[in-house]
Amino acid sequence: MLPPSPDLPASAEPAPRGFSPLAITAATAVSAMGVGVAAMRAALHGRRGGLGEGAPGDGWTGSVAGLEAVELPAELARYTCRNNRLAELALRTDGFAEAVAALRDRLGAERIAVVLGTSTAGIAETEGAFTRRDGAGALPADFDYAGTHDLYSLPRYVRTRLGLRGPALAISTACTSGARSFAEAAALIAAGVCDAAVVGGVDTLCRMTLRGFASLELLAHGPSRPCAADRDGISIGEAAGFAILQRAEDAPEGTVLLLGAGSSSDGHHMSSPHPEGLGAVSAMRAALEAAGIGPGDVDYVNLHGTGTRANDAMEDRAVFHLFGDRVPCSSTKGWTGHTLGASGALEVVVAAICVADGLVPGCLGVEQVDPGFASDVAIANRAVPVRRVLSNSFGFGGSNCALVIGHRDG
Repeated sequence: MLPPSPDLPASAEPAPRGFSPLAITAATAVSAMGVGVAAMRAALHGRRGGLGEGAPGDGWTGSVAGLEAVELPAELARYTCRNNRLAELALRTDGFAEAVAALRDRLGAERIAVVLGTSTAGIAETEGAFTRRDGAGALPADFDYAGTHDLYSLPRYVRTRLGLRGPALAISTACTSGARSFAEAAALIAAGVCDAAVVGGVDTLCRMTLRGFASLELLAHGPSRPCAADRDGISIGEAAGFAILQRAEDAPEGTVLLLGAGSSSDGHHMSSPHPEGLGAVSAMRAALEAAGIGPGDVDYVNLHGTGTRANDAMEDRAVFHLFGDRVPCSSTKGWTGHTLGASGALEVVVAAICVADGLVPGCLGVEQVDPGFASDVAIANRAVPVRRVLSNSFGFGGSNCALVIGHRDG
């Protein structure tokens, strides 16, 4: 059974647990929706998804077109892999690298951290190297594990590419990795270790991911349709999402903020969520408390919403437990597929668009919501005022993370 509902009336303001709001002063995203924030915004408003039929056995996937043609700077060629190519494409987009350079000139390269999430990093490069083993089974001499497959390859590449010298962390907590990067960076800034951080997540398509989800019988037969009555699984996607986090007082008035973050680990099962959403409720409650707000102060919940029977049903129970049917919710994975370790970061950019545009993006391709659901699931876009979004990310092993994105009162 779920724990008792929190004593948080609509206007409650519980004491924050030491969380100071941080400004999101720049952001960029690349996914199956397109390259850059403008493409993402147009796809959300136009209800144009980016999923396409993949190779036999892979289901429908959310790939980024032309990624193989992206080249890294010559001096960083050792980092060449699909994951770092996608990171490079995002860095070049929305003026993001230039925004980091301006901040570096103001704060100093040592005062900007890099905290990035990924679940598979450059494993596709290892898959290719494995097929080129010699007669003794040795991997080819030109295979650079540290530069490609290693989880730390991503933050190492991005820090070097941006000319930064602050702390660099790789976060790999399955599908919460991108969201957890925001929480971990907030802790570094609060501790005075740095004054700002480049945060986000990058994950790319690879055989291990696609074959792994296929072996679990979790891949949808068509495009994934989270929350649908007849939903049948996940579509795997790839994405990169980056943001700059810095102290709110250093940002222009009206900048969208990271207001709170909460996380939990329920350890229920290696690949299945707790059926009653105990860990999800804990993470969402912690995020609300960190933001100093109650459930009635949230205008939209961006669901983790993968499209599987178990995940979506669990999340509906958890969301209804905290919010009832008063707050609209939806999943945007029908546009992009599940981008794994990048999904939390990508959906922070979605949340920022929703706040800026007053948008609740209804689940894509859903004709009828699961009749067993009790929360207010949107299946068409709604134009409503959105000041705060709670964005959920859940991962294998019982990892849960929730972020609150938006504006403070006053």
